[in-house]
Amino acid sequence: MKRTRVIPVLLLHNNGLVKSENFKNYRYVGDPINAVKIFNEKEVDELAIIDIGATRERRKPNIQWIREIAGEAFMPLAYGGGITQIEEVREILFNGIEKVIINKSAVSTPELITQIADRFGRQSITVSIDVKKNFWGKYRVYTNNGSHSTDLDPVAFAQRCEELGAGEILLNAIEKDGTYKGYDLDILKRVSAALDIPVIACGGAGNIDDFRLAVTEGQASAVAAGSMFVFQRPHNAVLISYPSQTELKEKFYNKLSDNNLRA
Repeated sequence: MKRTRVIPVLLLHNNGLVKSENFKNYRYVGDPINAVKIFNEKEVDELAIIDIGATRERRKPNIQWIREIAGEAFMPLAYGGGITQIEEVREILFNGIEKVIINKSAVSTPELITQIADRFGRQSITVSIDVKKNFWGKYRVYTNNGSHSTDLDPVAFAQRCEELGAGEILLNAIEKDGTYKGYDLDILKRVSAALDIPVIACGGAGNIDDFRLAVTEGQASAVAAGSMFVFQRPHNAVLISYPSQTELKEKFYNKLSDNNLRA
């Protein structure tokens, strides 16, 4: 069985590491370079870094800062934030990032997905889709850090992104973000079942069992988390952490294998 990736997601604002709940109430939690060094020691599978203020403030990706982060990382890196042009993608990849993450640009400039895939390969492009239920209880795609509702259905939009060349989807449930209440398995399963490319579950993880449910019930190909890796519960003291490889094997990978044998 192919190993399921477990990916910490670091949110950046003003070059500092922050964490949110429901895409609001941002709390400063430390220096991103220090966090990357700790995750190096923890032997994480992959790391996603998203500058949440870049698009909203219409800033271009900070290439110098990206270069510094990439220079410290021993694991594959994905970067998102402020990406609107193919030349920005070239600079980001040239400076040590394995793949780029686009969110608002996938909605406003969907042809950018194809441009990136054609020039650098599908493996270089992740489309981040932020989802939330609207007033009528329908799942919709949101942009601008969850502040702007589109009329896009996330399943249909994810399918369109795949057609355009996206290599994978990062599906983030806004209403689950930072709650430790588990992933939104409903929309996760709907999107995963509709695609042939990997779907990364994000938003709501509180423990390793949530990872297992995302894969077995939500059909996710990988799992991502933020608060679980930067806070120590129950008091949410700041502590960068990641399960040991032994713990992941015993509580996650082995149980996935058992589920496959019983299926």
